[in-house]
Amino acid sequence: MIWNHHSREAEFALQAVHAAAGVCQAVRHDAGGASLRKADTSPVTVADFASQALIAGRLAEAFPDDPLVAEEDSRTLESDPATLAQVVERLRRLHPEVDAGRVRAWIDRGGGQVGDRFWTLDPIDGTKGFLRGDQYVVALALIEQGTVVVAALAAPSLGLDLQPRPSTDGCIVIAARGDGTWVVPLDGSGERRVMVSECESPWDARLLSSVESAHTDPEQLARLTRRLGLTAEPIRMDSQAKYLVIAGGQAELLIRFPPQDRPDYKEKLWDVAAGLLVVEEAGGRATDVDGRKLDLMAGRELRRNRGSLVSNGRMHEAALDAVRAALGESPA
Repeated sequence: MIWNHHSREAEFALQAVHAAAGVCQAVRHDAGGASLRKADTSPVTVADFASQALIAGRLAEAFPDDPLVAEEDSRTLESDPATLAQVVERLRRLHPEVDAGRVRAWIDRGGGQVGDRFWTLDPIDGTKGFLRGDQYVVALALIEQGTVVVAALAAPSLGLDLQPRPSTDGCIVIAARGDGTWVVPLDGSGERRVMVSECESPWDARLLSSVESAHTDPEQLARLTRRLGLTAEPIRMDSQAKYLVIAGGQAELLIRFPPQDRPDYKEKLWDVAAGLLVVEEAGGRATDVDGRKLDLMAGRELRRNRGSLVSNGRMHEAALDAVRAALGESPA
C-alpha cells in the first residue's frame, strides 16, 4: 500500500489493531466466555480492557497530543481486582514493565474529548460475538475536522474474501481518505484493494443485520424489506464486520433503525467511525436513516442523527425512499 495522505497515521493504525487483535485472540483461546458486566449491563472482557490499554499506550507514545475517545474506562475494574490482574498479565507479555496503575491510566486515556483532531476506538466491537466465537473487530479511526481520515479494523474471524461467514484466517481492512480501502491478511503480507459491488437493483440487494435484535427495530426492518422487495432473509452478523462485507462487495445494505423500546437510542461514535471510511473509500455511502451526513462532532454519541444506512452507494437513494416509506407506514 502506498499512502499519499496520513501515511504515518495509517501505518500506526495498522500495527496497533494488529497487535490488539493478537491479544484478543489469545484471551479468547485461553478464557473462552469469561466476562463481567458494566453499569449498563453490557458484557466486557479482559480482552476489551487489554485491547484498549495496548492501543492507548501506543498512541500516547506515537501521537502524545492526540486525544482518544474510546468505549471502556477502568472504573469497571475497581471492584474486580482479579480481572485487572489478568489484564496486567496479558500486557506484561508485550510490556514487562507495566503495572496496574499504568494499565488503568492507559485505559482511561480513552476518556478524551471530541475536537479538531482525535482518535476513536472500539477495542472489541461485537463483544457478544467475541464471547460466542463469532465475528468481532478492533476498530480504530482518526477524525479531523469532523471527517474520518484514517481507519483500521482487525477482523480475526473474517476471511480475506470478506464473505459474511466465519473464517480462521482473519484480516485487517484499512483505509486512508483519498487512498482507497485495502484488505491485508491478519498474519502475513500481501494487500488487495477492495471495492463495493456494482449491484444497482434494490430488490437484488443483500441486506445485513445485527445478530442482537436490541440494536435495531426488527419490525421497521421487516417493513423495509417488503418495500424493497427483498426475498432473502437478512444476513446476520456482529460488529462493524458488516461494513467490511459491504466494502468488499459481498453485500449492499445495512440499516439500523432506533429500537422502538428505546426511541432516544443513539449510535456510539466508535461503533461507526472506522466502518464509515472503509465503506466510503471503497465507493459506498453512509448516512442516517433521514439521509443526513453522520455528525461525528456531537460527542461520544451521534446525538444529531437517527439510526444509520450504509450501502454500496448505487442504491442509496432508493433505500432512503424505502426507509421513509417504512417509517411512515402503519404496522401490519
